[in-house]
Amino acid sequence: MEILSYSSVSCCDVVNLRWNLVVKSSSLNGSKLPAFRKSRVLCANFDSTSGVVSCCHINQSFSKKLNHRGGFRSLNSHEKFKQVDPILSSGSSDGYVIGVEEDENISETGESETKVLIPGVPNESNGEISAPISSCFWEWKPKFNVHYEKAGSENLGSPPVLFLPGFGVGSFHYEKQMKDLGRDFRVWAIDFLGQGMSLPLEDPAPRTREEGMSDRNNLLWGFGDESEPWASELVYSIDLWQDQVRYFIEEVIGEPVYIAGNSLGGFVALYFAACNPHLVKGVTLLNATPFWGFLPNPIRSPRLAKIFPWAGTFPLPANVRKLVEFVWQKISDPRSIAQILEQVYADHSTNVDKVFSCIVETAEHPAAAASFASIMFAPQGQLSFKEALSRCQTSNIPICLMYGKEDPWVQPIWGFQVKKQVPEALFYEISPAGHCPHDEVPEVYNPSVISMMFFSRPFNS
Repeated sequence: MEILSYSSVSCCDVVNLRWNLVVKSSSLNGSKLPAFRKSRVLCANFDSTSGVVSCCHINQSFSKKLNHRGGFRSLNSHEKFKQVDPILSSGSSDGYVIGVEEDENISETGESETKVLIPGVPNESNGEISAPISSCFWEWKPKFNVHYEKAGSENLGSPPVLFLPGFGVGSFHYEKQMKDLGRDFRVWAIDFLGQGMSLPLEDPAPRTREEGMSDRNNLLWGFGDESEPWASELVYSIDLWQDQVRYFIEEVIGEPVYIAGNSLGGFVALYFAACNPHLVKGVTLLNATPFWGFLPNPIRSPRLAKIFPWAGTFPLPANVRKLVEFVWQKISDPRSIAQILEQVYADHSTNVDKVFSCIVETAEHPAAAASFASIMFAPQGQLSFKEALSRCQTSNIPICLMYGKEDPWVQPIWGFQVKKQVPEALFYEISPAGHCPHDEVPEVYNPSVISMMFFSRPFNS
């Protein structure tokens, strides 16, 4: 499925988000479509030379631009889902319109323009029905309780999708995906251990009250001199999260998934797919960080790793605790959190109140400071981003790349490098959008996740 349709198309199949064929018309003009959900209508111009599609909202004062580079491939038929042809490829005029109420004449000048019809996300304030979200806990190991959210469990036979969050956030950051995609698919989002609501329920390294210590500092967990037995080898690292995702898929979901991740979650998604190709049907990377970890991996570089006496384990060394307490006091301040959100969201009209409150709540957890230190000092993974990408390519795992153009941290140049290494990958650039396009423009991001499921196939097919 894709969201682009040419106005010059001579014959167009129109499908809704339940993937049933509802109309076949010789012209897009005047075609009537059933009302399935509200849709946003955009004008778009396609540059066949550069492969860029520029889109802008009709009824909004600002523009949203979706840049696409690279051809589409047809999907393989999958149970009840309809097989269709590529939408956008060199010299092609094939097109599909997804889930619209009515095809309108959107050209104000009377000239022929490309029409882009994007199904809007459910608006509960207008009485639109969204998928209910269930908050759950899964005990992976003793004392290792993983929080996750799920939606769409009743959609038996539909593709399973797993979302992985970025650094400092959790499953709550995918609420717009859960409520929307959960109406048609089975969707999960997890909190990495050491983040969100997957922080420990007990102090991994308790300490006695020291003379002169402030009440605030005494509340911080993980700052004692000895770790508890269950936390003796605990490090919040890429390899821990990769294992967490693997066991979650095997024990909770029970089948291979389409996996999508933002920022840190994108790195983990790719790393996981490289290590467990049999559990992954496709990967969507959303402003994925191209590296993670500052200290060398002990398996990959054992001699170099010995130079660093501490690598994120519990308890925190005495000379690290003061630094962590000082830094944490600064970055966990609600004013600092608000400034960071303002920096990474390009569209400041996006309501981030819930995201803000969830981050603040997590930062107030007594285990948050030590968990932050463990994450920052954890060693790198055994594979680099580039190596993980190569493994995915070798394993024929479809990859979709999405980047918010105005991201101040992970700019689209990183995506272009990935595209060069994997030219078969779908590539989208969204503007204006920052580090979290899934929260800023879910009406663009959500269909891209669906396009990964139905318009991609293994690279060698």
